[in-house]
Amino acid sequence: MTRPDDQRFMAMALAMGRRGLGRQQPFSWPSVGCVLVRDGRVIARGTTDAATTRHAERVALDRAGAEARGATAYVTLEPCAHHGNTPPCADALIAAGVARVVIAHSDPNVAAAGGADRLRAAGIEVVTGIREAEARRDHAGFLGVHATGRPFVTLKLATTLDGRIATASGESRWITGPEARHLVHAMRARHDAVMVGGGTARADDPMLTVRGLGVTRQPVRVVLSRWLDLPAGGQLARSAGEVPLWIVHDAAARRDQIAPFQALGARCLPCEVSGAQVSIPDALKVLGKAGLTRIFCEGGGALAASLLAAGCVDELVTFHAGLVIGAEGTPSVSVMGLERLAEAERFRLAETRPVGADTLSVWRCAD
Repeated sequence: MTRPDDQRFMAMALAMGRRGLGRQQPFSWPSVGCVLVRDGRVIARGTTDAATTRHAERVALDRAGAEARGATAYVTLEPCAHHGNTPPCADALIAAGVARVVIAHSDPNVAAAGGADRLRAAGIEVVTGIREAEARRDHAGFLGVHATGRPFVTLKLATTLDGRIATASGESRWITGPEARHLVHAMRARHDAVMVGGGTARADDPMLTVRGLGVTRQPVRVVLSRWLDLPAGGQLARSAGEVPLWIVHDAAARRDQIAPFQALGARCLPCEVSGAQVSIPDALKVLGKAGLTRIFCEGGGALAASLLAAGCVDELVTFHAGLVIGAEGTPSVSVMGLERLAEAERFRLAETRPVGADTLSVWRCAD
């Protein structure tokens, strides 16, 4: 039976889970939040802590100690019922004497599911489906990998009002202002990986790291480059031993093309090709199998077009700056070959707000 405060306390659990987005090792772990409440008072909170291999429930129970007895646990994902890297969280809740467990949504991992039934069998009241839609959105990467094999993809475009990312001469720094760029770093930090195409890597040699936020863990840098034709002496490649760099390439690439990047510390992942490019659907499945659940794509135009054409963009983040540079500028999305509007994927507006002098809009896949 639901209670008046269930919505409020589950909102707290969701907020705890969001703290861990982009910070899970191994990356395939969901970032779960847990809040323990007794007599209307929060006694402990927890977020999945991959550094200590503790799930959110275990973190909260450790903090609560004996106070957990008789409490209600609010958990954003069904407590696991299997022995993995940790003992079952359902068993930990039972042993702690928790009286009631409120769950946002069930675990899609067949090997780990069943925690709710185990809790009920132990005489614990279980309530499910509280703020489920929000929880599914927060766990979209984890759920997507289990449902389709591919990570959740956010495509970010920072453009002029007429959709350009550079002038005809190639000048692009900076179209958007410092506030927007700072927010982009925060967005990177909430994803497992930052991805660009080989053209962007060659032209800009970006670091693709999170800066100015004091983060302790950097997202994986992913480059899609069919023939690994990247500057081996550039900062992106030279830093592979310090910040993870994964290169997705043609499975037919030669050993002498792969070896220099492996020697620098990069991980090279072969995949199928489609036409003259790396196959986007297969590349994403390869990345999902490697443990990524949330990918933040920052371009360039060819990769953006390929992701959109393949129907692999789950969230579209756009920053529009207040300037116009004309048709001779570089478009944010390259040729997609669409002839009819019905062929273009529709997105629905989820948020829009000013960020400094620019405008942020967040669009989500209409499906």
